[in-house]
Amino acid sequence: MADPERPSDIHIRVPSRRQTSMIHPVDLETPPPPSPAPAPPASAATARSPSAMCSREVKHFKQWFPWLIPTFVVSCVVMLVITMYVNDCPKNSVSCVAGFLGRFSFQPFKENPLLGPSSSTLEKMGALDVSKVVHKHQWWRLFTCMWLHGGVFHLLANMLSLLVIGIRLEQEFGFVRIGLLYLISGLGGSLLSSLFIQSNISVGASGALFGLLGGMLSELITNWTIYANKVSALLTLVVIIAINLAVGILPHVDNFAHIGGFLSGVLLGFVFLIRPQFGWVSQRCASHGSLSASTSTPKFKMYQCILWVVSLILLIVGFTVGLVMLFRGVDANDHCSWCHYLSCIPTSRWSCNTQPLSCLVSSGNTCPFFVSLQFFYLFISFQYGES
Repeated sequence: MADPERPSDIHIRVPSRRQTSMIHPVDLETPPPPSPAPAPPASAATARSPSAMCSREVKHFKQWFPWLIPTFVVSCVVMLVITMYVNDCPKNSVSCVAGFLGRFSFQPFKENPLLGPSSSTLEKMGALDVSKVVHKHQWWRLFTCMWLHGGVFHLLANMLSLLVIGIRLEQEFGFVRIGLLYLISGLGGSLLSSLFIQSNISVGASGALFGLLGGMLSELITNWTIYANKVSALLTLVVIIAINLAVGILPHVDNFAHIGGFLSGVLLGFVFLIRPQFGWVSQRCASHGSLSASTSTPKFKMYQCILWVVSLILLIVGFTVGLVMLFRGVDANDHCSWCHYLSCIPTSRWSCNTQPLSCLVSSGNTCPFFVSLQFFYLFISFQYGES
């Protein structure tokens, strides 16, 4: 009797979690054998079964339960509450906003229009202060600043954006990869900010958020072949990123943290968010993992491997050089006379002063305009996720 014909690879198109049509392998069940197979010997009990191999490969495309991103959001909210408790406005200021909140009331609007604490409290809680990082070796401020926010408005804008973007990424790639991308991107944002902005303190999760946006961009590029409607998705994402980076030319916005987080996220996305080809997954499952090298589809395309290697090298070199420059007290503005325009462009409506601020996004006459823009871009991001 002739052997049964091996089923061909079957693919269907289903909407992905970013609503670009992604092609998923669905013929992952192995065909039944023509006759009952003899029981394997006891020594084969430790060998991997075909179903186990399929499960290991299909995990790249399964939907994860998101819990880490909500944990990050809760942590930032708790940190703001603790910061306001430490701030104790009635004890340290003549007047406070929302005085009925007692020691949780906010600093006057003229000092912090984002409904938040004073600059001295933020500094005490771990805001990014370059002089203390360099001269007092308080390197931990590179990390703690991303858990602090200048006020309620600042927190709401960042956390709503984090929920919209981060949960979708965690569902697709899991908490380990997205958690590492978020934290390392935040460090990259803090590092670039420290090299260029050394006269102010800085707080906020914006660097890490831009890292997630950068990761979305590189994930779309490196997994280009598995998406349908990819060009429209790419254009939409580029527009969102460009608009958000453009906000950084406003005064009192730490755009270097945005740029550093974004560049880190792009490189990390090429490293962490790479997916195997669907044809390779389907063939391994259909053949019980026994295809010869001459007939099997490669797990990754050549361009994916090149991007992975180049990105990893750039990440290692970039972070190493940046940290060495920071702890040697190098001011990057001395080596780039025009780079300060990346963070603020002076106009007739505002000036780019360097006086100490409560945080780089929480002071100045343009602050309400900036907050409204944050919510507007959040709406655009939400539309991108749902359309």
